[in-house]
Amino acid sequence: MIFRIHSHSSGSNYKAKLIPWVTLVLTLTLMFGYKRIESYLVQPKVALVLGGSESRERFAAKFAVKHPDLDIWVSSGSPKGYAKRLFTREGIDVSRLHLDYKAVDTVTNFTTLVDQLEAQDIDSVYLITSDYHMRRARLIGDIVFGSRGIVLKPLPVPSEKSTEPLDKALRDGARALFWLMTGQTGAELGQASKRLIK
Repeated sequence: MIFRIHSHSSGSNYKAKLIPWVTLVLTLTLMFGYKRIESYLVQPKVALVLGGSESRERFAAKFAVKHPDLDIWVSSGSPKGYAKRLFTREGIDVSRLHLDYKAVDTVTNFTTLVDQLEAQDIDSVYLITSDYHMRRARLIGDIVFGSRGIVLKPLPVPSEKSTEPLDKALRDGARALFWLMTGQTGAELGQASKRLIK
Protein backbone atom coordinates (compact mmCIF):
# COMPACT_ATOMS: atom_id res chain seq x y z
CA MET A 1 0.00 0.00 0.00
CA ILE A 2 2.79 2.41 0.89
CA PHE A 3 4.65 1.49 -2.30
CA ARG A 4 1.59 2.30 -4.40
CA ILE A 5 1.17 5.71 -2.77
CA HIS A 6 4.86 6.52 -3.36
CA SER A 7 4.63 5.36 -6.99
CA HIS A 8 1.56 7.51 -7.58
CA SER A 9 3.37 10.49 -6.05
CA SER A 10 6.41 10.00 -8.33
CA GLY A 11 4.14 9.79 -11.36
CA SER A 12 2.41 13.02 -10.38
CA ASN A 13 5.76 14.79 -9.98
CA TYR A 14 6.86 13.59 -13.41
CA LYS A 15 3.62 14.82 -15.00
CA ALA A 16 3.91 18.17 -13.22
CA LYS A 17 7.44 18.64 -14.60
CA LEU A 18 6.31 17.63 -18.07
CA ILE A 19 3.40 20.12 -18.29
CA PRO A 20 5.51 23.26 -18.99
CA TRP A 21 7.40 21.49 -21.79
CA VAL A 22 4.23 20.16 -23.39
CA THR A 23 2.70 23.64 -23.12
CA LEU A 24 5.75 25.19 -24.82
CA VAL A 25 5.72 22.65 -27.66
CA LEU A 26 1.97 23.11 -28.20
CA THR A 27 2.32 26.91 -28.17
CA LEU A 28 5.15 26.85 -30.74
CA THR A 29 3.26 24.35 -32.90
CA LEU A 30 0.13 26.50 -32.86
CA MET A 31 2.14 29.67 -33.53
CA PHE A 32 3.95 28.23 -36.56
CA GLY A 33 0.75 26.55 -37.77
CA TYR A 34 -1.03 29.89 -37.59
CA LYS A 35 1.85 31.55 -39.50
CA ARG A 36 1.61 28.93 -42.25
CA ILE A 37 -2.17 29.44 -42.63
CA GLU A 38 -1.78 33.22 -42.50
CA SER A 39 0.82 33.14 -45.28
CA TYR A 40 -1.66 31.44 -47.62
CA LEU A 41 -4.29 34.12 -47.03
CA VAL A 42 -2.21 37.28 -47.61
CA GLN A 43 -1.65 39.04 -50.96
CA PRO A 44 1.64 40.93 -50.58
CA LYS A 45 2.56 44.08 -52.53
CA VAL A 46 6.29 43.39 -52.13
CA ALA A 47 8.55 40.53 -53.20
CA LEU A 48 11.86 39.90 -51.44
CA VAL A 49 14.40 38.05 -53.56
CA LEU A 50 17.35 36.54 -51.71
CA GLY A 51 20.61 36.79 -53.63
CA GLY A 52 22.73 33.75 -54.33
CA SER A 53 21.37 32.58 -57.68
CA GLU A 54 20.46 34.47 -60.83
CA SER A 55 17.55 32.04 -61.35
CA ARG A 56 15.82 33.64 -58.34
CA GLU A 57 15.95 37.08 -59.97
CA ARG A 58 14.73 35.71 -63.31
CA PHE A 59 11.84 34.00 -61.51
CA ALA A 60 11.02 37.25 -59.68
CA ALA A 61 11.05 39.25 -62.93
CA LYS A 62 8.58 36.87 -64.59
CA PHE A 63 6.40 36.88 -61.47
CA ALA A 64 6.45 40.69 -61.38
CA VAL A 65 5.17 40.83 -64.97
CA LYS A 66 2.01 39.04 -63.83
CA HIS A 67 1.74 41.31 -60.74
CA PRO A 68 2.15 44.89 -62.00
CA ASP A 69 1.59 46.48 -58.57
CA LEU A 70 4.39 44.49 -56.99
CA ASP A 71 7.61 46.15 -55.79
CA ILE A 72 10.71 43.94 -55.92
CA TRP A 73 13.45 44.05 -53.30
CA VAL A 74 16.63 42.11 -54.12
CA SER A 75 18.95 41.47 -51.20
CA SER A 76 22.62 41.07 -52.21
CA GLY A 77 21.87 39.67 -55.65
CA SER A 78 23.50 40.28 -59.03
CA PRO A 79 25.57 43.44 -59.61
CA LYS A 80 23.40 46.56 -59.97
CA GLY A 81 23.80 47.13 -63.73
CA TYR A 82 23.18 43.48 -64.56
CA ALA A 83 20.17 43.20 -62.23
CA LYS A 84 18.56 46.30 -63.73
CA ARG A 85 19.03 44.94 -67.27
CA LEU A 86 17.59 41.57 -66.25
CA PHE A 87 14.39 43.17 -64.92
CA THR A 88 14.00 45.81 -67.66
CA ARG A 89 14.30 43.09 -70.33
CA GLU A 90 11.10 41.65 -68.84
CA GLY A 91 9.44 45.08 -68.99
CA ILE A 92 9.77 45.87 -65.28
CA ASP A 93 10.18 49.59 -64.61
CA VAL A 94 13.26 50.26 -62.46
CA SER A 95 11.12 52.38 -60.13
CA ARG A 96 9.65 49.08 -58.87
CA LEU A 97 13.12 47.65 -58.21
CA HIS A 98 14.98 48.09 -54.91
CA LEU A 99 18.51 46.69 -54.87
CA ASP A 100 20.22 46.31 -51.50
CA TYR A 101 23.75 44.99 -50.97
CA LYS A 102 24.18 45.14 -47.18
CA ALA A 103 23.50 41.44 -46.50
CA VAL A 104 26.38 38.97 -46.27
CA ASP A 105 24.32 35.82 -45.60
CA THR A 106 20.76 34.55 -45.21
CA VAL A 107 20.25 35.94 -41.71
CA THR A 108 21.34 39.43 -42.77
CA ASN A 109 19.11 39.23 -45.86
CA PHE A 110 16.31 39.79 -43.36
CA THR A 111 17.91 41.85 -40.58
CA THR A 112 19.26 44.52 -42.95
CA LEU A 113 15.85 45.16 -44.54
CA VAL A 114 13.29 44.65 -41.79
CA ASP A 115 13.44 48.26 -40.54
CA GLN A 116 12.94 49.71 -44.03
CA LEU A 117 9.99 47.45 -44.78
CA GLU A 118 8.39 48.15 -41.41
CA ALA A 119 8.88 51.91 -41.92
CA GLN A 120 6.90 51.61 -45.17
CA ASP A 121 4.04 49.83 -43.34
CA ILE A 122 4.62 46.62 -45.28
CA ASP A 123 2.85 43.78 -43.48
CA SER A 124 3.36 40.90 -45.93
CA VAL A 125 6.08 39.87 -48.37
CA TYR A 126 6.51 37.22 -51.06
CA LEU A 127 9.71 35.36 -50.22
CA ILE A 128 11.57 34.26 -53.34
CA THR A 129 14.50 31.90 -52.98
CA SER A 130 15.55 28.47 -54.26
CA ASP A 131 13.48 25.49 -53.13
CA TYR A 132 16.45 23.85 -51.39
CA HIS A 133 17.06 27.07 -49.42
CA MET A 134 13.43 27.86 -48.52
CA ARG A 135 13.20 25.97 -45.20
CA ARG A 136 16.14 27.89 -43.71
CA ALA A 137 15.09 31.23 -45.22
CA ARG A 138 11.53 30.83 -44.01
CA LEU A 139 12.56 29.96 -40.46
CA ILE A 140 14.80 33.04 -40.26
CA GLY A 141 12.18 35.24 -41.94
CA ASP A 142 9.41 34.06 -39.64
CA ILE A 143 11.54 35.05 -36.65
CA VAL A 144 12.96 38.37 -37.94
CA PHE A 145 10.04 39.67 -40.01
CA GLY A 146 7.50 38.01 -37.73
CA SER A 147 8.85 40.05 -34.82
CA ARG A 148 7.58 43.15 -36.68
CA GLY A 149 4.29 41.62 -37.80
CA ILE A 150 5.42 41.00 -41.40
CA VAL A 151 4.00 37.78 -42.86
CA LEU A 152 5.94 35.71 -45.41
CA LYS A 153 4.38 34.03 -48.41
CA PRO A 154 6.94 31.59 -49.85
CA LEU A 155 7.55 31.31 -53.60
CA PRO A 156 10.21 28.61 -54.03
CA VAL A 157 12.27 28.63 -57.23
CA PRO A 158 12.66 25.08 -58.60
CA SER A 159 16.18 23.65 -58.67
CA GLU A 160 17.94 20.32 -58.99
CA LYS A 161 19.43 20.49 -55.48
CA SER A 162 18.28 18.62 -52.39
CA THR A 163 17.04 20.51 -49.33
CA GLU A 164 19.74 21.91 -47.06
CA PRO A 165 20.49 19.98 -43.84
CA LEU A 166 18.21 20.74 -40.90
CA ASP A 167 21.15 21.69 -38.66
CA LYS A 168 21.96 24.61 -40.98
CA ALA A 169 18.40 25.93 -40.58
CA LEU A 170 18.50 25.46 -36.79
CA ARG A 171 21.86 27.23 -36.52
CA ASP A 172 20.61 30.26 -38.47
CA GLY A 173 17.30 30.17 -36.59
CA ALA A 174 19.32 30.47 -33.38
CA ARG A 175 21.23 33.41 -34.90
CA ALA A 176 17.91 35.09 -35.74
CA LEU A 177 16.76 34.65 -32.13
CA PHE A 178 20.10 36.05 -30.97
CA TRP A 179 19.47 39.09 -33.20
CA LEU A 180 16.04 39.53 -31.57
CA MET A 181 17.64 39.64 -28.14
CA THR A 182 20.81 41.62 -28.89
CA GLY A 183 20.50 43.33 -32.28
CA GLN A 184 23.59 41.36 -33.42
CA THR A 185 23.54 38.56 -36.01
CA GLY A 186 26.95 37.00 -35.46
CA ALA A 187 27.82 37.71 -39.12
CA GLU A 188 30.64 39.96 -37.92
CA LEU A 189 32.34 36.95 -36.32
CA GLY A 190 32.12 34.97 -39.57
CA GLN A 191 33.59 37.86 -41.58
CA ALA A 192 36.41 38.32 -39.06
CA SER A 193 37.33 34.62 -39.16
CA LYS A 194 37.42 34.71 -42.99
CA ARG A 195 39.85 37.66 -42.85
CA LEU A 196 42.08 35.78 -40.36
CA ILE A 197 42.17 32.68 -42.60
CA LYS A 198 43.30 34.80 -45.58
